[in-house]
Amino acid sequence: MIPFNKPYLSGKEIQYIYQAVNNGKLSGNGEFTKRCQHFFEEKYGFKKCLLTTSCTDALEMAAILCDIKPGDEVIVPSYTFVSTALAFVRQGAKIVFADSMKGNPNIDAEQIESLITPKTKVIVPMHYAGIACDMDRIMEIAEQHHLLVVEDAAQAIDSYYKRKPLGTIGHLSAFSFHETKNIISGEGGMLGINDTKFIRRAEIIWEKGTNRAEFFRGEVNKYGWCDIGSSFLPSETIAAFLWAQLEELDNIQNKRKQLWNKYFQLLKPLADKGCFQLPDIPDFATNNAHMFYLTCNSLQERTNLIKALKDNNILSVFHYLSLHSSEFYKEKHDGRDLPNCDHFADCLVRLPMFYELNETDVSAICKIINKICSLG
Repeated sequence: MIPFNKPYLSGKEIQYIYQAVNNGKLSGNGEFTKRCQHFFEEKYGFKKCLLTTSCTDALEMAAILCDIKPGDEVIVPSYTFVSTALAFVRQGAKIVFADSMKGNPNIDAEQIESLITPKTKVIVPMHYAGIACDMDRIMEIAEQHHLLVVEDAAQAIDSYYKRKPLGTIGHLSAFSFHETKNIISGEGGMLGINDTKFIRRAEIIWEKGTNRAEFFRGEVNKYGWCDIGSSFLPSETIAAFLWAQLEELDNIQNKRKQLWNKYFQLLKPLADKGCFQLPDIPDFATNNAHMFYLTCNSLQERTNLIKALKDNNILSVFHYLSLHSSEFYKEKHDGRDLPNCDHFADCLVRLPMFYELNETDVSAICKIINKICSLG
């Protein structure tokens, strides 16, 4: 069986975890945490980065920093993971769902302005498959209406919008290091901060509502409870694992892009015949090869494709169900049809993509897809 995903190990993870244990500080915000945060700040230009135990935690921190109160409205794509909305729901927000673009799962930036009301406070674009949303347009709308922008960059490490790293454009951003991502720590995430006014409060929220980080830097002579917060920071063992991955970032990215390009090359003739659609990458975006997906023409065609691949020992999977029609939120949704995100929910299929996959595997997968399509 060719799995859908297989976590990549650089070989240094255990070595660094052992080093973290020997350092005698495992509870977080130690040497490896600082190394990882500094890496992102230096390489991509964040004003401040804080590692978290998950991307969900990073989004929850962002919702607190945005000062979301019950009744505030937050614009979120319906075609996304539940955490994108959940983080703001927990603070009492009303979620206003936006549709995807017709040929791309990302939020349709041109719809956003029509969804804004006097209660709107935040826009949360999610960069699907690491492909950038139209951030110039989103930031323009946000500035005109005095709104905050939180980039859900869970899938977007090392991807760019007009040469700007994703996650560095909005006021805040959230990344994931879940085992299905390009760079992993099992579970794990990071809050990216691009507006300096959020830095001090973010550190307090990160440390259970205390100014503990300032205390350990020697900036205050004691620390206490200052604000709401939680234990958002990860242990040093998670940060040590992540550091081993970050050292291999360029290697990992180059291999994944090689595999992605092979998929595209072999499947393009079938897409040209109308068998399915390939990912649409706008001119303003780069591709970090987080995933390779196809969009079939119907739910039945996708079901048949997934089954046929499984019958040939290849595991492919679909992705999100539209959040606006979820069991939890369908009664709260305002009733608008969101046909594009429903189309992706019914028709999108993700193919195997992981570091240890090789071009021979990709060729074999594409050969089977070719055979399936030729059979109609």
